[in-house]
Amino acid sequence: MEQQFDLAIIGGGIVGAATFYKLQERFPTLDLVLLEKEDRLAAHQTGHNSGVIHSGLYYKPGSLKAKNCVEGRDQLVAFCKEFGVDHDVCGKVVVATDKREIPFMDKIFNTGLENKIQGIQKLTGNQVKEIEPYVESIGGIWVPPTGIVDFVGMTNKMVELALAKNPKSRLKLNEEARDFKKEEDSTVITTNKNSYRVKHVIFCGGLQADRLAKKDQVYIKERVVGFRGDYYELTDEAKHKVKNLIYPVPDPAFPFLGVHFTRMCDGEIECGPNAVFSFKREGYGKTDFDLKDTIDALTYAGTWKLFLNNVSFGINEYRRAFSKKLFLKTLQRIIPSLTMEDIKPGRAGVRAMLLSQNGDTRDDFRIEKAGNSIHVLNAPSPAATASLAIGGQVADMAKEHFGL
Repeated sequence: MEQQFDLAIIGGGIVGAATFYKLQERFPTLDLVLLEKEDRLAAHQTGHNSGVIHSGLYYKPGSLKAKNCVEGRDQLVAFCKEFGVDHDVCGKVVVATDKREIPFMDKIFNTGLENKIQGIQKLTGNQVKEIEPYVESIGGIWVPPTGIVDFVGMTNKMVELALAKNPKSRLKLNEEARDFKKEEDSTVITTNKNSYRVKHVIFCGGLQADRLAKKDQVYIKERVVGFRGDYYELTDEAKHKVKNLIYPVPDPAFPFLGVHFTRMCDGEIECGPNAVFSFKREGYGKTDFDLKDTIDALTYAGTWKLFLNNVSFGINEYRRAFSKKLFLKTLQRIIPSLTMEDIKPGRAGVRAMLLSQNGDTRDDFRIEKAGNSIHVLNAPSPAATASLAIGGQVADMAKEHFGL
């Protein structure tokens, strides 16, 4: 039997949950349905990321990433305080270990000033040691607004609060949206279990964003390509070597921030991630493979452009993915006293990169309107930190585009 709602949100990660929450808060009489194909919320990128509340240090001033990260971070911390979500605004240090990194460190420090990050300051190597005693560096940046948070707990809380606003709204788990049939003033969504007639659809599909756009007859030139990040954890005997969060100065030639140390909300210390091409978009094991995902990625010119532009980086990342010794060597650049006995294999995550045809991964957050739909096409890090700001932006777009 066909069920009717005013609006459907596809995808139960943190961006979908924040959109659900913001829409229901702003329009409490709208009947909403949130469709998630897994048996729980936050099952993919949200539940596998590093759990960091980002400050906005790295993002181009004026970009959606910078704006939403700073606004979203403040909203996130206020939300967590109000609703009891586990978090800690503990600050982080970004450290330079080589003189060649100093110009890059200066550049991100100036970006932080432009993005109005409260309290950031440059540090000498000795000042870094006062914060993180086991770090060997020639200087760094102290970033007070950075922290850690339980993103899965936050996702569940936002959906819980949204459902409490309107008893007619629904969360549907284990329901994969497979078909979207456009009619004059509605869309019929067919899942593996049910059929839903809705006036409007908002897509927050993360790793499947490009495929969902195609199913909704929205053409985009780019393609989502997955990159797996593997983590190690510090053993109990080594945890004292990291107090909070320690990041390297990122190399601007590469599209990722580099291996870092993160104290998690549960007290574990994670080291990572690396970044390797994933042969399965939702594959978290080193040898996970999906034929369709692999063909989609390797028949796309942008993937090969990225590979060719980053050959040495890619080879080193793959070697490190299968070598504990090489992974440790990277960690020892920041904390030289770490040993093989100090680290053990941890979890992994896959991040969705909407990759341009020329292999550029640095696209800003991207949200597009099409017919009676809105698509969140690209929401990589810091999307989890920025989720409430993104959800608010999507709600603003929905009000204007759908005439809510």
